[in-house]
Amino acid sequence: MLTLRDLQAAFAAHLRGEDRPGLADAVVGDTITAAARLRIHRHHVWRSLAGALASTFPTVQTLVGEAFFRTMAEGFVLREPPVHPVLAEYGADFPAFVSGYGPAAALPYLGDMAKLDWALNVAFHASPEDRLTVTDLADLSAERLFDLKPALAAGSTLLRSPFPIDRIWHASQPGAPAASVTLAEGPASVLVLRRPDDAAFASLDPPDAAFVAALAEGASLGKAAEAAFAVAPHFDASVSFARLLSLEVFAALQQRP
Repeated sequence: MLTLRDLQAAFAAHLRGEDRPGLADAVVGDTITAAARLRIHRHHVWRSLAGALASTFPTVQTLVGEAFFRTMAEGFVLREPPVHPVLAEYGADFPAFVSGYGPAAALPYLGDMAKLDWALNVAFHASPEDRLTVTDLADLSAERLFDLKPALAAGSTLLRSPFPIDRIWHASQPGAPAASVTLAEGPASVLVLRRPDDAAFASLDPPDAAFVAALAEGASLGKAAEAAFAVAPHFDASVSFARLLSLEVFAALQQRP
């Protein structure tokens, strides 16, 4: 007779595809055997988790097809079962799995598309918060403004890829007009954001991406502008910052600077 702890361990191992002796003896069988009942439950768990991943990574599924995605997702489920009860939090390691998934090697951009899907999922589930606006900065002198260190709003993620992930994403959306995207159109940088009722991303050119990356690391506006100037001497910090404010990229200031 298995102890409760042994039974739980055996059941968890069974869900990962490992059959341990004694587990079937602890399961009641009636019209179907205990072993068959266990197999049905395992199959249901795998399909349910693969379905949850399909909801979180819809672009990846569109790019590879439902059957291919299910096989790939079930492989991930076997290796990385959930450790939290909220399925929206499941899949953080899926992009890395996709990048190393042998059968998808012909699609080198697929891992970055998974990163984009995951970032949109994180943004969608981020808690809403007030955003920094032009009005909040109206009384600041230019010197104090350049010393400001605005934080990105919750759920924001900057992604950089050698592939045109923004154009691939748009071309993969339901109802999108037929279009061909070549990998030569890359690289791309996108800033993923939480919107009032959804998540979205904005494409950034290289100096804007350097500007945002520096701000995300805690740099002041002045230091972030220097990072952008190093990429493109023609960078206009005022235009870039105004665009970011219009996109509501930054969290509201906790106190007046």
